[in-house]
Amino acid sequence: MKIARNRGVASIAALTLALGLAACSDSGNGGEETSSAPATTEAGGESTGGSGGSLSGTINGSGASSQVNAQQAWRDNFTANTGAIVNYEATGSGTGRDQFIAGEVHYTGTDSILSAEELEGAKQRCGGEEPLELPLYISPIAIAFNLDGIENVNMSAEVIAKIFDGKITEWDDNAITSLNPDIELPSLPIIPVNRADDSGTSENFQQYLVEASDAWPYEPSDTWPITGTQSAEKTTGVVNLVKTTPGAITYADASQIGDLGTVAVEVAGEYLEYSPEAAAAIVDGSEPTEDATDRLLTVDLKRDGSIKGAYPVVMISYLVACTQYDDANTAEIVKEFFTYMASEEGQKKAAEANGGNAPISDTLRESAMKAIDQIKTN
Repeated sequence: MKIARNRGVASIAALTLALGLAACSDSGNGGEETSSAPATTEAGGESTGGSGGSLSGTINGSGASSQVNAQQAWRDNFTANTGAIVNYEATGSGTGRDQFIAGEVHYTGTDSILSAEELEGAKQRCGGEEPLELPLYISPIAIAFNLDGIENVNMSAEVIAKIFDGKITEWDDNAITSLNPDIELPSLPIIPVNRADDSGTSENFQQYLVEASDAWPYEPSDTWPITGTQSAEKTTGVVNLVKTTPGAITYADASQIGDLGTVAVEVAGEYLEYSPEAAAAIVDGSEPTEDATDRLLTVDLKRDGSIKGAYPVVMISYLVACTQYDDANTAEIVKEFFTYMASEEGQKKAAEANGGNAPISDTLRESAMKAIDQIKTN
């Protein structure tokens, strides 16, 4: 079933501000002019192609904390090869979308697709034109835990849902031990840890729970639906909390979980650990959303665990930008940076920096490049 943009509601304040801005304001930094300072970061990598170090100026982005390692790799290599400076603040997906709609940043990274309201706000911000919404970061969401001496545990979607809903509370509960006969699980309380901030990772994780089981009674959204839980902000926050809390379990971008134990989830009657290859397999086996266009390359992930060899707890993180900016130099930097992120080299650099995300396919790259080419630079 293809999905429509009915998830989440854009911040009313952000939308109101966006409607009051001039078409596609370029400030991206609270109204200040973009800097023309030379690049100061040195990094390896080949030329991004098209600029040859001739760009100058700064663009600002914010959003998904899941992308932080990839963004660092992209920015370092892009700056070293073009002369332009890119800033990215890991504010979380919800804040990033609000800031983009309000004209406070030039682009945003988001782990959830824009809702219908947010898309309308983005169109207003982008001079009435549909923005770009490109799936340039694909990563498995690891279900990670802290149990001394245990690296991997099998779980079904139903068990995972009941753990995060507080229905299964001990690690040696029969629902878990029956799936792990060769592991001696401790008599230890399970401490679920969720994101405290608005998070596309939370929505993607809940979407999996809804599609793969009947045990999650909540509507998936960026906001965690249960109050009074152990929580932390951003990916680093939940991972660090789990690392210091025996018995804790969380969901997080796989590239950032470090040496925590991980859950192998049930897929087509077997238990599958996460991997970049298994994450890419589910993307290739899914369809576009019903409202996808040549600019909105949004995907309706098939997360029900029915695709053999495809890890279903997957996050596609999108990069969002306008196709026109008041300042031609800003537009050129955005276009070149997005081109680099989508390029084979850019995807390789992100994967090397993360050790967990999956490079996009050649087919997806071709569609992304056609969309990026619509950014007007004159």
